[in-house]
Amino acid sequence: MKIMSNELLVAAYRDAKKNEHESEWIKLLKSEMKKRGLKL
Repeated sequence: MKIMSNELLVAAYRDAKKNEHESEWIKLLKSEMKKRGLKL
């Protein structure tokens, strides 16, 4: 999932949380952010 930049990844995560998307998508984004060392 290295296609997204860090900024896009954070934006996608916030958007998914705000719009209550599928929990699997949120988990995937969250794990990718952790892997890159980004803060939630």
